[in-house]
Amino acid sequence: MPDQTRTDARDGVLVVGSINADVTAYSSRLPRPGETFAGESFALGLGGKGANQAVAVAKAGAPAHMVGCVGDDEFARLVTAELRAAGVSLDHVRSVPGHTGIAHIRVAGGENDIVIVAGANDALNDAQLDAAFAALGGTAGVMLTQLETPTATTARAIRLAHDAGMTVILDPAPAPTAPLDDALWPMIDIVKPNETEAALLTGIAVDSPASAAAAGRWLVERGAGAAIVTLAGAGSVLVTTDGVTEHAAMRVDPVDTTAAGDAYAGHLAASISRGLPLEEAMRRASAAGAITVTRRGASASLATGGEVDALLASRVARGG
Repeated sequence: MPDQTRTDARDGVLVVGSINADVTAYSSRLPRPGETFAGESFALGLGGKGANQAVAVAKAGAPAHMVGCVGDDEFARLVTAELRAAGVSLDHVRSVPGHTGIAHIRVAGGENDIVIVAGANDALNDAQLDAAFAALGGTAGVMLTQLETPTATTARAIRLAHDAGMTVILDPAPAPTAPLDDALWPMIDIVKPNETEAALLTGIAVDSPASAAAAGRWLVERGAGAAIVTLAGAGSVLVTTDGVTEHAAMRVDPVDTTAAGDAYAGHLAASISRGLPLEEAMRRASAAGAITVTRRGASASLATGGEVDALLASRVARGG
């Protein structure tokens, strides 16, 4: 298995990605097309895959550096205040004219659907990335990115991080609508798709651990160091050039799955930055995801490192 353990002193995580305001409605069921349906409650707060993952990194106990854009509206003040409160560095978050990214989320029965309006996220550019990597290349050992910002910019972030000797983690979400450049795969140390994203990346229908392993092998054959295909309640599958291992999920009663993947990605990155082996980092990431789905919201629901420690200790005590 490729060794993703950090052996240098760069313990920070540089998160390149989206920053949104989440507008969330909770209801007993989702409305049918054309129907107006009464909800139960409403929440407004920080979201966006990049921002959520940066908060997860900070809550896990690692230095978190956000690289992204916000607008010049009221939502910008809301989301930057929440990022700062979580301990995320905003030195490389840029304010641009227009509106901050918005995610309209509907939650019913513990599941969700989301409509995203990119807004300021589309303004993330090469000059901003170059400045961030020049400033943080000596302190951040891991770069975590997603696909909610322009694809060409994400590709540049991957190249810059690879050239800087960082561990590169790609969370390919939301699912890509076009193939990623094949030249990027050898620069990616860990790719972490869910079953839908893995299917769209590889063309392999993913509905079981066996098909997840096939999709993971497709990604590794193209050069990725490791592929972690997450299967929600069915756990995850790790594929490397050394083989395939299955990892069981931690059983909980889900309330809101909105930020589960972000909790996993952020704690995975933080654990790698601390020098933990990949499978131990996955175990902590799985615990973080399990805790997060038991609470409502996105960034507000993310687990802390202490909560992960407690859950893992309780499982050891029970022999689980």
